[in-house]
Amino acid sequence: QLGVSYIRFENNKPQIPIDESSDCIVIDKNKCILCGDCVRTCEEIQGLGILDFAYRGSKMQVMPAFDRKMAETACVGCGQCRVVCPTGAITIKHNIHPVWEALADKNTRVVVQIAPAVRVAVGDKFGIPKGENSLGKLVAALRRMGFDEIYDTDFGADLTIMEESKEFLERVESWEKLPLFTSCCPAWVKFCEQKYPELRANISTCRSPQQMFGSIAKTYWAEKMGIKRENLIVVSVMPCLAKKFECERDEFKTNGDPDVNYSISTRELAALIKQTNINFMQLEDEDFDAPLGESTGAAVIFGATGGVMEAALRTAYEIHTGKTLDNVNFEGVRGIENLKEATIDVDGFELKVAVAHGLGNARKLMNEIRAGKSKYHAIEIMACPGGCIGGGGQPLHHGDSSLLKARTRALYTEDSEKSLRKSHQNPYIISLYEEFLGKPMSERAHHLLHT
Repeated sequence: QLGVSYIRFENNKPQIPIDESSDCIVIDKNKCILCGDCVRTCEEIQGLGILDFAYRGSKMQVMPAFDRKMAETACVGCGQCRVVCPTGAITIKHNIHPVWEALADKNTRVVVQIAPAVRVAVGDKFGIPKGENSLGKLVAALRRMGFDEIYDTDFGADLTIMEESKEFLERVESWEKLPLFTSCCPAWVKFCEQKYPELRANISTCRSPQQMFGSIAKTYWAEKMGIKRENLIVVSVMPCLAKKFECERDEFKTNGDPDVNYSISTRELAALIKQTNINFMQLEDEDFDAPLGESTGAAVIFGATGGVMEAALRTAYEIHTGKTLDNVNFEGVRGIENLKEATIDVDGFELKVAVAHGLGNARKLMNEIRAGKSKYHAIEIMACPGGCIGGGGQPLHHGDSSLLKARTRALYTEDSEKSLRKSHQNPYIISLYEEFLGKPMSERAHHLLHT
């Protein structure tokens, strides 16, 4: 945290090798004090039980079963163990150096996308009041660091809603593969793939906003700008550590080239800004570049638990009924309760939805579905407490619900202040379909935006 990379004092204790096998976290048992916080979080909050105590007395260690590497376990990369570790025994797997190398390469064009939850958390590292939206300063800092264009992951979120809403309406019409699970959270997707493989078909085929953005940037945008795919580097700033391994999944690559090259966390971004000696507090606010920087209020709330569901409801309702929603606020899916449910009247049809955050809560819903007791048509699940605002790559919240509430409030405030609050109203999304994709769920859209 303080940038100390070398310790001059000799350590006479036998050193245990550092485990860097995971794409998301680094395990250094030499720093572990056996407090057990990571063990309890993984077992009791996330319901995974990857870590536990082994051996006895002075030989005791925290490790996965049989002392396997983290990459060989069922770890989903949520990073909540890192959130509670007090000593740095579990830290973020950094991508800072590759990003610097990309920025220094004169043969590449480097663009960056910023997730919605980042803007209400990065200020914590620079003395800005908790939960305050620092987006304008963040854009200014990235521009000074040398990124060629600064874009908003919210553009990808609006695109996700267009595709996911259409997919959901088609599933309801055919009454197949219900309930529909959201697919924005890679940790949740991996959890379902590993623990509930028989329900994989219920996961939306939509890529996450991060990956939709990367796919469009390296096709539509690259073609318009006359840039070869291999000369375009896409960097994402995410609150999530699981986004790191999401970039590496084979379905998000073309001829071995990832749609998103590097994903860095909010904390890594703060470190980058400090390395450049930028005075963050003194920066004047700047705006995103167009067209991939334009978004609606529906996309902003993706960063909070319930936000994806609410955004989807705004668009699905209007597309299905042909009527205009006078009140776009779906209060029933808001808040940081562990499990939320709501029933929406859609022209006489009672649409039942549920929202869960934290994989331990997700497991309860999944067990109900497995037992045939589920009553829901659509379910949103986020792996981290509070959703992306409480992600493993965020400045630490230490379980402080007031901080999570402040971040959530800031996102909903930005949503309420937007002139456009429904994804299908985004003029740049409309142009993208007219010029390139055709329509939601078209053959090209499915190829580029789905799995």
